[in-house]
Amino acid sequence: MESPRIVATAARIVRDLGIAEEIAQDALVAALEEWPRTGVPERPGAWLTATAKHRAVDLVRRRETYARKLAEVGRALTEESYDPEPFGPGDIDDDVLRLIFTACHPVLSAGARVALTLRLVGGLRTDEVARALLVPEATVAARITRAKRTLAKAGVEFEVPYGEERAARLGSVLEVVYLIFNEGYAATSGDDLLRPGLCEDGLRLARVLAALAPGEGEAQGLVALLELQASRTAARTGPDGRPVLLADQDRRRWDRLLVRRGFAALERAGDPRGYGPYTLQAAIAACHARAASYEETDWALIAALYGRLGTVAPSPVVELNRAVAVSRAEGPAAALPLVDALAADPSLARYHLLPSVRGDLLARLGRAAEARAEFVRAADLTRNASERALLLGRARAAEPGGRRLPGGS
Repeated sequence: MESPRIVATAARIVRDLGIAEEIAQDALVAALEEWPRTGVPERPGAWLTATAKHRAVDLVRRRETYARKLAEVGRALTEESYDPEPFGPGDIDDDVLRLIFTACHPVLSAGARVALTLRLVGGLRTDEVARALLVPEATVAARITRAKRTLAKAGVEFEVPYGEERAARLGSVLEVVYLIFNEGYAATSGDDLLRPGLCEDGLRLARVLAALAPGEGEAQGLVALLELQASRTAARTGPDGRPVLLADQDRRRWDRLLVRRGFAALERAGDPRGYGPYTLQAAIAACHARAASYEETDWALIAALYGRLGTVAPSPVVELNRAVAVSRAEGPAAALPLVDALAADPSLARYHLLPSVRGDLLARLGRAAEARAEFVRAADLTRNASERALLLGRARAAEPGGRRLPGGS
């Protein structure tokens, strides 16, 4: 949870992301050695950040004359015991924002920007980044390593750009913030469905980016999408922590303040005819937020919006979501061929939601044995314990005499 701030603080001083990450790891090792003897400090995050800062300063002192480096980084090298404890919902950690824009520098390929920022800012392990991007883990590891070397070789400044340079990097930054939030909203691994810290970081950064670029429709669209998605958080898990399907959620638990904020941001996004991928997804989320119940949702409009999204940003995952909407608007028989057509796509070979959706369609068509097999396959593919329990429950419900569970979206 504290990793992005620690890495960002160190990077501001040493101007090298690879070295900054090593310093952050050293700070954690120091904590593991010292805390068992002295006890966990009152503000462990601040302790780790201060330790990383001190080690970064020591490294600078060893490398160059301290006075010259001090003049370069100025007051950043003051040696107070602890940094101020962040942050309010509307605040922004300037170091983390600098870290994002640095990792999204144009000198890197688009794939490298996303992988590096998810690793450094999102705090995800390499396998989690690979899962989020639907690419092999080895590919992600190579991208991250090359990206660090490229930034160091190019001497990229650790800063938030302005003017045209900021506009050129904004698209990559929006994508990264979107993926960070998504990993928090539906964790790829672990025991819990949600990682609230990542959701909060993603939403906070989206709000800041929207304020930095008030005339950028996609920045407004992204913040609208995340506000609307975050509004459902309390209803997405039950008292036991298990996932609650959209059809079964108590909509009275949806955060109406976040819904209103999402609608307002969607209005700021501009003309619907010019919506980009994030704004189209926000419009889909708005359809759910406007519906008083699952049954009253305008599924035909959602299917049409997914159709537009598939044109603007083609993706097999978009097509899978469109198939779900078609199944609700026209019935499962109309959607099953759409899902079957995606089975040959290699990027979805280990994507657990493909067999999950197919299982739901088969269950609704009364093909219980086939549905059960798909739910078991989906459970085998997911690495999230909460999702696995839900999918195995649906598999049991599909057995003869089992209680059929409603489908999700």
